[in-house]
Amino acid sequence: MTLTLAMPSWGQVLARILELRIDVSLSPGEVERELDTLHDRIRQPGDKLHDMPAVPTALPGVRLRYREADGEYYVYVEDTRYGRIAGYTVFNRLIEVSRRTDRLVRAPHTKLGPAYQRCGLATSIYGWALDGGLCLISGARQSAGANALWGTLARRHTRGYVDLRDKSMTYLGESVSETVQADLHTRMILLGQGWTLSSFADATGMR
Repeated sequence: MTLTLAMPSWGQVLARILELRIDVSLSPGEVERELDTLHDRIRQPGDKLHDMPAVPTALPGVRLRYREADGEYYVYVEDTRYGRIAGYTVFNRLIEVSRRTDRLVRAPHTKLGPAYQRCGLATSIYGWALDGGLCLISGARQSAGANALWGTLARRHTRGYVDLRDKSMTYLGESVSETVQADLHTRMILLGQGWTLSSFADATGMR
């Protein structure tokens, strides 16, 4: 799979005020320290994070660094104006899905420094992955902000709900009740460019 990036202008990014998913178990200070450590590693010759390829972007003062490890994708947001890492997104594999499904879907998780939240960066990164043909699946729990983010992405990409258990997926429809949505077996999916529900079902065995 070759991922290509289509990014909005910086002004459009700043105009977006979505809540971005961030690990709420960490305090803002802890997040900043983690991002500082990542920046130090990226600058350190010999570190596996050093000299990563840059993802093309139209954002002034923002550079995206990209790497793949064990089938998971990492995108680091570098603020070149201030020489720091603004945050990163990891597109994780899920042990809950079958091998057939694992080839096609990843669960994205974004962590951003406090100064870079609500700027639409996660929207752009997720859109990059979707435009490259990767399909996304949510985790067992999703914050209100993450839910809103996925709703925005659904304007351009097919969204649906699935019941995931015993490594099998059953399609539940484009919308579900709040009770069903709260069930830990219920996940949201977003289909990448070129996929339809029919082709996705054929490829993954989704019922």
